[in-house]
Amino acid sequence: MPKYVAAIDQGTTSTRFIIFDHSGNVVAVDQMEHQQIYPKPGWVEHNALEIWDRTQDVMKGALKKANCSAADIVVIGVTNQRETAVVWEKSTGKPIYNAIVWQDTRTDEICNELAKDGGQDRLRSKTGLPLATYFSGPKIKWILDNVDGARARAEKGELLFGNMDTWVIWNLTGAHVTDVTNASRTLLMNLNTLDWDPELLDLLNIPRAMLPEIRSSSEEYGRAKVVLEGVPVAGDLGDQQAALFGQTCYSAGEAKNTYGTGCFMLMNMGEIPVPSKSGLLTTLGYKIGDQKAVYALEGSIAIAGALIQWLRDNLGLIQSSEEVEALAKSVEDNGGIYFVPAFSGLYAPYWKSDARGVIAGMTRYVNKGHIARAALEATAYQTCEVLDAMELDSGVNLKALKVDGGMVFNELLMQFQSDILNVPVVRPKVAETTALGAAYAAGLAVGFWQDYDELRANWGKDKEWTPQMGIKQREGLYSGWKKAVTRTFDWV
Repeated sequence: MPKYVAAIDQGTTSTRFIIFDHSGNVVAVDQMEHQQIYPKPGWVEHNALEIWDRTQDVMKGALKKANCSAADIVVIGVTNQRETAVVWEKSTGKPIYNAIVWQDTRTDEICNELAKDGGQDRLRSKTGLPLATYFSGPKIKWILDNVDGARARAEKGELLFGNMDTWVIWNLTGAHVTDVTNASRTLLMNLNTLDWDPELLDLLNIPRAMLPEIRSSSEEYGRAKVVLEGVPVAGDLGDQQAALFGQTCYSAGEAKNTYGTGCFMLMNMGEIPVPSKSGLLTTLGYKIGDQKAVYALEGSIAIAGALIQWLRDNLGLIQSSEEVEALAKSVEDNGGIYFVPAFSGLYAPYWKSDARGVIAGMTRYVNKGHIARAALEATAYQTCEVLDAMELDSGVNLKALKVDGGMVFNELLMQFQSDILNVPVVRPKVAETTALGAAYAAGLAVGFWQDYDELRANWGKDKEWTPQMGIKQREGLYSGWKKAVTRTFDWV
């Protein structure tokens, strides 16, 4: 009798394979980083074939660690970095260009051109999204416009497009599919019909033949042909929606924040899409089988953990990401500086692709400890701006924030986050909620778990941080941040 559920978590910097038991506990995990390719300032690419190789390697690695075989795994779920676009040959499976990563800003001109008629929000009523370089649709257009012969081949049906979920599932099973959460990040799917919108495809000049079939987040898409041969693949959620699902935010008004490469807060808004007037995204939360789709409001922040990686890889300020907390603790405060990491422009709630990163307030007093502290604080301030916008749009005042992702083990950041938000911050026992959400969706599809109540029973609190900061200090720090953000505007 198979006893485990597994999930592929294809992230921005690495790919992981995690095996879970029925209680949602991690049985084994294997992880491998892949190369970040920066051909020009603002351009970010991945080698999709390298990612697929890594995916197979981590699957084998985790199975070995758990001493498991295909007979022990009942089903596989997939979760992925969203909006990262790859176009490949149907006949060979070979990409015609590197995957263009969600952080990439090269489609700025395409977005600006589209915004000339109707402004940045011209597609919001259909897609819930502003016109921004973040989303996949303009990236597909860029590839078709810039790779020799690509458009003609796409129109003949020789090329396929996918976000990374589609790429992984296609290589794993041969099925060319995506789910509603990933499709809702393309600027091509209609929020109400949950299908590709002919007007949007026409506007971006993208042939429908190259697009995957849109399915629910929890159903069988096919069976694995490699590594775990014969095991069904039956869960698919974009990483942030997977974390919402893994954090068991199944009731309207429940929210989570994931601290990864970027930082993403999602609030469950129920079965009706809520338009944002405050710079947030209206997106799909999840759709389980033939049940009604559940929508969410999202605040997306481009750079969170990526800023700590930058301190490590580009400045050599730390040797490993874990060292940043000790360095930040070597000083009492930020020394009067603010670090606004608008490396890929500003996402929610500003949506300014022409912004660029700044460190404001520098004096000779500032040392590397202050820079490390300001880098951590940047994530907390950006989260606070998103929460302000979310409370305005939803009318819900959050009583506590559920958190997950790699940065939630940074005690200094989590305490500062609670202080700046002035609400408790709660970390669950299983912090791998992104992979867990994909596992849950897959497990529900095959009856490994029966219902939401069973999943809720798995959730447990590991640690809670409560606000310790006075109101005057909080307001002073936050207004300094707001001022620093304005210094990033209109840079390009």
